[in-house]
Amino acid sequence: MARFDEFKEANERYAAFFDKGDLPAPPARQVAVVTCMDARLHPEEFLGLDVGDAHVIRNAGGRVSEDAIRSLVISERLLGTGEIVVIHHTDCGMLTFRNEDLTAKIKEDLGVDTTGRDFLPFPDLEQSVRDDVETLRRSELIPDDIQISGAIYDVQSGQLREIVQV
Repeated sequence: MARFDEFKEANERYAAFFDKGDLPAPPARQVAVVTCMDARLHPEEFLGLDVGDAHVIRNAGGRVSEDAIRSLVISERLLGTGEIVVIHHTDCGMLTFRNEDLTAKIKEDLGVDTTGRDFLPFPDLEQSVRDDVETLRRSELIPDDIQISGAIYDVQSGQLREIVQV
């Protein structure tokens, strides 16, 4: 059975008891979280969030990319969030390669030249959190009154460790 078929079956079970259709679009806790797409992370669980509490923006590495900023601007300007939390994690795959490595693999596998594309890997976990918080702080699209925090989630212990708060 294809994974999507499994998902459809699971959704039928979910929809049979679904009772959250009346939640408003703005998140109840007025916060947006930027974190990694790693399947080991369940930010709603480790942050104590319920459906409707927060916007959770996920991408490889939990990086504050241009697209993440696009989502944050919409979250803030149109949906009332006033706080951003950036969460990276231990044992992240983004620590394991450089742009040049992935560019060479893509060229070999697909015949596509991605020279000059930044896949946003990082060699230092704590510094990557600090860099992403600083990217937000410097962005002209993120107002100074938005509180920004950065943390690292430990995939072994489940603990969250604050790195920076501005």
